[in-house]
Amino acid sequence: MAEELTGNLLVAQHGSLSAALNSSLAGVVTEALNHGEVEEIYGALRGAQGLLQEEIIDLAEESQQTIRGLRHTPGAALGTTRYQVAQDKDIERIVQVCEAHNVRFFVNIGDMEAMKIAARVHDAAVAKGYALRVIGVPKSFGNTLSVTDHCPGYGSAAKYIATAIRELTIEHESSSNHDFVSILEVGGRNSGWIAAAAALAKRKNQLDDPPHLIVLPEVPLIPERFVEAVQATLKRQRFCLVVVGEGIVDANGNFVGAGAAKDSYGQPTFGHAGEFLRQLVEQQLGVRARASKLGLLQRVAAHCGSLVDNDEAYNCGQAAVKAAVNGESGKMITLVRGDGDHYTCETSLANFADVVAGPKPFPPTWINEDGLSLNFQYTKYALPLIQGEVKVPFENGVPKFVSLVRSQVPRRMESYVLE
Repeated sequence: MAEELTGNLLVAQHGSLSAALNSSLAGVVTEALNHGEVEEIYGALRGAQGLLQEEIIDLAEESQQTIRGLRHTPGAALGTTRYQVAQDKDIERIVQVCEAHNVRFFVNIGDMEAMKIAARVHDAAVAKGYALRVIGVPKSFGNTLSVTDHCPGYGSAAKYIATAIRELTIEHESSSNHDFVSILEVGGRNSGWIAAAAALAKRKNQLDDPPHLIVLPEVPLIPERFVEAVQATLKRQRFCLVVVGEGIVDANGNFVGAGAAKDSYGQPTFGHAGEFLRQLVEQQLGVRARASKLGLLQRVAAHCGSLVDNDEAYNCGQAAVKAAVNGESGKMITLVRGDGDHYTCETSLANFADVVAGPKPFPPTWINEDGLSLNFQYTKYALPLIQGEVKVPFENGVPKFVSLVRSQVPRRMESYVLE
C-alpha cells in the first residue's frame, strides 16, 4: 500500500502537436477532480519553458464545458515548447517550482523529449527527498515512443493521411489523362510510421489502388529502382501516386533533400524529399510530375480525427492521475493491445528508463521485398486505430474549438533566465 500523499497536481504538454493531445489533458483534469488527494489542479504554460519561468495557471478555474471541449480541440491548449532542458540546474528549478506550489503529482504529456524531462525530474526529486510522483502520458503523431503498442495522436494522423490519399485519388482520376506522377511528402522525420499510413487508403483486395508507391525512410532510396517502379506503374495506370517520408536516405545513409539548417534539437531540417523525387521523375522519364506537402495539417486535423485515438488519449490522461495517486512514479502510461481477433486496448505502465532507451522502430517485416509497399501486417496493426469519427461542433460553418481562460497562479519564486 502506497503512502498517502496529498497536494496539488501539475500537468504540462511538451513537444510537437497532435489532434488528440488535448484529449489527454481533458482526461487528466477530469480524473483529478475525482480524488481528494488532489487539492488544486495546475497547468504549466508552454511545457518545460513555462515551468522554468513559473507560468502556471489554475485549471480548476476552467468551466466544465471548456474541459469537455478539449476532447475535440486540436493542438496544445496549454501551449508547448521545443526548449532544450539540457542543464541540471533547469531540472532542479522545476523541482523547486513544484515544491513552492506544493505540487505532489506531476503529469507530463508529450513525446520522447517530454519523457526524458519527466525522468530527470523524478530522479532529481528522489535525490532531494521531495515527495513528487511523476507520470508521463505518451503523445506522438509519428508513433515513435517505444514500449507502448502505439501512441495517442498516431491514429488521427494516420486517418488524415489515408483520407488525403483517397481525396487525391479522386482528383487525379478526374483530371489526369496519362503519364502523370503525383508525389505527396509527409512528416515523421526519419521514421516511416506516417508514410506507412497511406497504405490504409487501399481498398481490400485492390492492390492497384493508390498510393502506388510508398518511399520509407527505413529503406535507402535507389533512384534507378524508384524510376523503374514509377515507369511500371504508368504502364498499368493513367497516373502514379507516390507517398514519401520527409526523412528518406540514400544508399550511404545521407538524408535526401535535407536542408543545411538545423532545428532546436540539432537535427537537419527536412522538406525537400518530394521535390527531389519530382525532379528525378521528370528528368529520367520526361513525364509531368507534381510534388505537394500536407505540412502541419497532418498533426492537427481534428476534423478528421479518429475516435479510437481520441478515446485512448483521454484514457491515458485518466490512467496517469490514477497511477500517481496510487503511488506510482517514474513511469509512463502505455497502451497494451489485446490478443483477440476483436481489437481491445488497455493501459499499463513502463519505467522511464525503458521508454527513453530508443525510439519505436518500424518493423522491417512489414515492408515488402520491393521496398516500396507494405504487407497485410501493417494494415492489421493500424486499421483499428483509425476507426470512428470525433464529433466536432460547427459554428457559422467552421469548427468551433475551445481555448482556456488561463487564470494565472501567483508566482512564489524569483525570476529565472533561460539559457
